[in-house]
Amino acid sequence: MLKLDQVEVGFGKNAIVDDVSFTLEEGEIGCLLGPSGCGKTTLLRAIAGFEPIRRGSIEIGERLVSSLAQQIPPEKRNVGMVFQDFALFPHLTVAENISFGIRKASSAEQAERVQQLLSHVGLAGYGPRYPHQLSGGQQQRIALARALAPRPRILLLDEPFSSLDADLRESLATEVRALLKSEGITALLVTHDQQEAFAMADKAGVMYHGRMLQWDRPYELYHEPTHQLVANFIGHGVLLRGSITTDQKVQCPLGLLHGDEVPANAAGEEVDVLVRPDDIILDDSSERRATIIGKGFRGAHYLYTVALSDGTQVYCMSPSHHQYSIGAEVGLRLNIDHLVLFPAGFCKT
Repeated sequence: MLKLDQVEVGFGKNAIVDDVSFTLEEGEIGCLLGPSGCGKTTLLRAIAGFEPIRRGSIEIGERLVSSLAQQIPPEKRNVGMVFQDFALFPHLTVAENISFGIRKASSAEQAERVQQLLSHVGLAGYGPRYPHQLSGGQQQRIALARALAPRPRILLLDEPFSSLDADLRESLATEVRALLKSEGITALLVTHDQQEAFAMADKAGVMYHGRMLQWDRPYELYHEPTHQLVANFIGHGVLLRGSITTDQKVQCPLGLLHGDEVPANAAGEEVDVLVRPDDIILDDSSERRATIIGKGFRGAHYLYTVALSDGTQVYCMSPSHHQYSIGAEVGLRLNIDHLVLFPAGFCKT
C-alpha cells in the first residue's frame, strides 16, 4: 500500500531526509520513531504531498505519487491526515466536522457514515456538540473520525497524542489501533514515544539525522536492534565493552557471557554488549554483587541503577512491593537468553 524507495527531501544544500526506503502492506500500521529533528515529520509531509522529494520515489497503492518527474497534489492522493493540534473547525458541530470531507455524498450517506464513525470512536450521540464542549481525548477521536470519513487509502498521523497526558496517550493508542484494524485502514504514525509505537504499530522505523536506521517489527527493534543508536533509543539499556574469548564467549564487566550469537574465530576482538533491565534479576543469594545508586518508581516495579565493583553502571528491575534503598548492596543474577553484540565503538549513521 505504501512504498518508499531511496527518498530524499531537503531544503537548499541540507538533506532533511536522506535515502529512506520501506514498505507498508495493506492494513498494516507503521510508525516513524526518533528524536526531535530527525526528519520523521518532514517524511510524513512528503508522503502526504506537502513536500517535494529530491530523489527516489513514493508509491501509494502501486500508484506513483512522488518522484523527480511527478508530484501528485495532496488532494488527489486519497490520503487522510490527523494533526498534532486536532485542527477541528470550532464553528462546526461534531457531525459537521466529520462530514466535512464527504460533502459530495448525499445527506443520507453523510448521516450514516457520521453515525457509524461516532459509534466506532465511542462517541455515539455527540454529533450536535461543538469541539469546545469536548475533552482533549474526545477531540482527538473526532479528528480521527473526520480523517477516516472519506475512507482514505492510507492515514497519516503526526504525533496525534502528544498534547494528552501519558495514561490517556497509551489507552487511546490502543483504541485507535483497534479502530484502524476494524476499518482495514493502512496507517503511518509519527511519534517520539516508544510506548505509543509499541501499542499501535505492526512495523516501526527508527530515524536519526534523516536516515532510517532500522525498519522492523517492534519486537525486533527491542530484542534484535541492528544499530547501537536503535539499541540506545528503544528501551532502557547500556552497552558494555567486552572481548571475545578463545572458547567463543564474551568477557565483560558482568562476567563471562555465552550465546550462539558470538562469532566463531573472533578471539580477542572487542565488542559492545547490549544489556537491558530485564536481563538482570535482583537476587540476594547471588555472589555477583552490586550497589544501588539510583531508583525510579514505575508502578508495578522499580527501575534500579546499580554500580558493579569496577564502577560500571547497569539497569535492573524488581517488583515494587520488594524495594531496596539507595546504597544497599544487592546480588545480581543474569537472565540473558540471547546476546546482542556490536563492533566495539562503532556507532555511525
